[in-house]
Amino acid sequence: MTESQGTPTRKRLLIRTWGCQMNVYDSARMADVLAPLGYAPTEVAEDADMVILNTCHIREKATEKVFSDLGRLREAKVARGGQMIVAVAGCVAQAEGAEITARAPWVDIVLGPQSYHRLPEMVALASRAAGAVIETEFPVDGKFDHLPEQAAPQGVTAFLTVQEGCDKFCSFCVVPYTRGAEYSRPAAAVIAEAKCLVTLGAREITLLGQNVNAYHGEGPDGGAWSLARLLLALAEISGLDRLRYTTSHPRDMGDDLIAAHRDIPALMPFLHLPVQSGSDRILKAMNRGHTAADYRALIEKLRAARPDLALSSDFIAGHPGEADADHRATLKLIEDIGFASAFSFRYSARPGTPAAGMAGIVDEAVADQRLREIQALLSDQQYRFNRSRMGMDIPVLVTGPGRLPGQMSGRSPWLEPVHFPSSGDLTGQTVTIRVTVTRPNSLSGELLAPPKPQASEKDAA
Repeated sequence: MTESQGTPTRKRLLIRTWGCQMNVYDSARMADVLAPLGYAPTEVAEDADMVILNTCHIREKATEKVFSDLGRLREAKVARGGQMIVAVAGCVAQAEGAEITARAPWVDIVLGPQSYHRLPEMVALASRAAGAVIETEFPVDGKFDHLPEQAAPQGVTAFLTVQEGCDKFCSFCVVPYTRGAEYSRPAAAVIAEAKCLVTLGAREITLLGQNVNAYHGEGPDGGAWSLARLLLALAEISGLDRLRYTTSHPRDMGDDLIAAHRDIPALMPFLHLPVQSGSDRILKAMNRGHTAADYRALIEKLRAARPDLALSSDFIAGHPGEADADHRATLKLIEDIGFASAFSFRYSARPGTPAAGMAGIVDEAVADQRLREIQALLSDQQYRFNRSRMGMDIPVLVTGPGRLPGQMSGRSPWLEPVHFPSSGDLTGQTVTIRVTVTRPNSLSGELLAPPKPQASEKDAA
């Protein structure tokens, strides 16, 4: 901080983010935490005074990708005469902290996902320390209690973390070991941050959590609120037109949350509900705590409550012990339910997880073939879902200009990108688009009528 002005010296910050939407949110809050120190964003590593790699540990080779990037940053740091702070954050940092500092001694800060509120302190320590500053413990105090109340604008659509950690301990998943036990933010804090985001221009907010529908934050009355109760309160915020949440677990999809899909117009008809496999034998090996029949019954209840609900899910091909019959059961579940989109992966062992020590490792070529079959079926379902929008008049939240001149882009209620021609800037408004073109991953259409000023889906409901 300069003595004459009493304001921080301007510095440049680059944050590179891998992984889930929660990492995107975490990166934004790290920028918020560092802003009072004078850090402003840059996209060029060679110009940065500080670079943070916010990492994900879910997929295989995640650590090697981090070290590859760190090698390039070493060159940039040398070119700047060492005047660059290099930090590794997130789940790889949590899981591989000692290895990071051993293999990349030019790293100045290693911090887990529960500690980024301490970044200003770590920056100060890094400027004086002879070695890296490492913070990968799970702190007793919650990081959310120490974050700035004023968040930076995220745009028309925004992420808001309401829950972290997971107590499910699926056999393949590293999250309980890198994010810790389930923690839910108090409802009042979530509502306050949501109001702030709306003031800054957000019209759609996606609530985030590793297991978001396990939310049980303290309510204003001192009792625990469910996610459904939180959604009801958020839906009352003036100017907030749309709500979403991700990622969910089937075991925490309670009746009140199913009813929320029926009763809250702002809650969009799109749900990401991972199932991972259609085989009861593999679901048991995965420690999912539900059967394929349980999942099917749950989907029936959800669709009864909200008939236009579109579904997304996660699938793993080649979990240890998976046989051809198990794979066929997964294909059958996909065929029976029908998904608008999905994420699918070949199983990759995560060190320290139970599945990493299981017998029955599936040959990579076999797992790859199974994954291709799953993805082909899912891709066909996604394309058919998008084609079913043809000719429909749908409400689209405009997120900004499209890639072509005179084009605007937005989101359908089912999370599809929608493009349409417009002579004016309609960013932040909800407009009615008649779909005239469908593609595997997006829709195009024509604007039926200009929106009313300050109109919202909530007011129209």
